[in-house]
Amino acid sequence: MKNRIEAIRKERGILQEEFARSMGVSRQTISSLETGRYNPSIMLAYKIAKYFGMTIEEVFIFEEEESK
Repeated sequence: MKNRIEAIRKERGILQEEFARSMGVSRQTISSLETGRYNPSIMLAYKIAKYFGMTIEEVFIFEEEESK
């Protein structure tokens, strides 16, 4: 799953550390989310979307895996 967290956060001038505090997670968690190394729980995804005033679908891009 891809996301637009970094782009949205930077557009709004929000630092990773500040965003992490608002979400109740570590800065490393935000970094991992932004680089795609970590997928958030549904609750964290909801909190992130709500923080930005967006829907989950506007922040997170679900890509279905191709079947082989």
